[in-house]
Amino acid sequence: MPFPSRPRAAALAVTAALLSASLAACGGSSEDDVDLPSQRLDWKDCPAPADSQGGGGAPSPLPGGAAWQCATMKAPLDWADPKGRTIDLALIRAKASGDKDKRIGSLLFNFGGPGGSGVTSLPAFADDYAKLRTRYDLVSFDPRGVGRSAGVTCENDDQLDAYFQQDSTPDDTAERTELLHNIKAFNNACEKNSGRTLPHVRTTDAARDMDLMRQVLGDDKLHYFGISYGTELGGVYAHLFPRHVGRAVFDGVVDPTQNSEQGALGQAEGFQRALDNYAKDCTSKDEGCPVGDTPKEVKEKIAKLLDELDDEPIPGIFPRDLTQTAATNGIAQSLYSQDFWEYLTEGLQQAYDGDGKVLMMLSDSMNGRNEDGKYSNTQAANTAVNCADDKPRYTAEDVEAKLPAFRAASPLFGDFLAWGMLGCTGWAVDGAADHPDVSASGSAPIVVIGNTGDPATPYEGARRMADALGDGVGVEVTYKGQGHGAYDSGDTCVHAAVDDYLLNGKVPKKGTVCS
Repeated sequence: MPFPSRPRAAALAVTAALLSASLAACGGSSEDDVDLPSQRLDWKDCPAPADSQGGGGAPSPLPGGAAWQCATMKAPLDWADPKGRTIDLALIRAKASGDKDKRIGSLLFNFGGPGGSGVTSLPAFADDYAKLRTRYDLVSFDPRGVGRSAGVTCENDDQLDAYFQQDSTPDDTAERTELLHNIKAFNNACEKNSGRTLPHVRTTDAARDMDLMRQVLGDDKLHYFGISYGTELGGVYAHLFPRHVGRAVFDGVVDPTQNSEQGALGQAEGFQRALDNYAKDCTSKDEGCPVGDTPKEVKEKIAKLLDELDDEPIPGIFPRDLTQTAATNGIAQSLYSQDFWEYLTEGLQQAYDGDGKVLMMLSDSMNGRNEDGKYSNTQAANTAVNCADDKPRYTAEDVEAKLPAFRAASPLFGDFLAWGMLGCTGWAVDGAADHPDVSASGSAPIVVIGNTGDPATPYEGARRMADALGDGVGVEVTYKGQGHGAYDSGDTCVHAAVDDYLLNGKVPKKGTVCS
């Protein structure tokens, strides 16, 4: 599968150890006869997160000492049968901190993936949104299939260790056969363990869940902040419920006009562009770049390292070795944020000396593995949602025919992303469409922010999203920066544009550029 289009896959401490985010709520399914729009949420202090949400401790209190609150909301398993079996969706909120008379309502967040737990992400990143909390209850959720919201289960932890170590860029028939076998085993495990859920985790299902949340939370309009895949989810919501859209912001924007192949090829270009920018930045420093003297040399040494790891892995985090696949994954993870570039430099330095720990930590972060060897269900959910959404199914022969184009887009990531298109081959559920429909005539304005240095959702997608939403709906803002997303960069221009819209209803001027 292509790399997840999520904002910040995880945070890393100065030592490059993984930081756990927080909490959980309950999940499950039932056949209770519930009047779903009028159900009342039972908000309680949040417990520690389940392994499926990433593990760790309960979230720290909010500034001023207020506690995070968690609840579950019932939704139909099958929206075509709204009075049938229900599932529980996990929610979290931080109540508005300002004057109650100035409260606008709830601001619903989706942080991306697909497969990311909003219940863990919102507390982890809440400081970025403290100003918005003055007039909104900040609310997020585990989308269906994720974490404690009827989370998809595939392989166990030991099996996932092997799966994420496999050779994902086969060089011969034997390696190609083994890759196809491993994908089949993973997909079969998903069907065996979560077969009842798999047909019902499409983005359209999650969008309908959000409209139910709007009603249950007591809001006439859905005020929304979507990041990465959350922009696709927001676009689908706006298409289905244009007159229910309130103030909405899309950041780190998915291109809604592309099919899965085009999206993977766009990511190859985006991650290569980010690697180029990293190499230029590293070699421009006065103290010098410890992993190469010129941008060209930096990239050549990385390519050489990956070639060597293909033949002979090096020690990683005992007892696992750092393979070519794990190293590629770790390098990609470090390119999601400019804040991670220092860890990439450290990881490369160590790997050149035969130590793969830092690059493996980065790879583990991407894959949702914590220090205890437990995996969240992020990657299982990512596969399930993508395969339920995306109609195309590719063969090994298809991939081999497309390899030249992917290699031209990215000498480093091209093969990895091309072979990743096999992830839905043999999936138990047919994909819904070639690409999502986000046309939203009649919607309120939606602010669409594109980052020129974004690796996971390349900048060009923001313009296409704004155009696809329709005249008078999509309002494009450009951020000339690095990393995935713009608001979390701390750029004052981006913050001013977003905050003024969400807090005061002032739509930014179309074509605004922040740098």
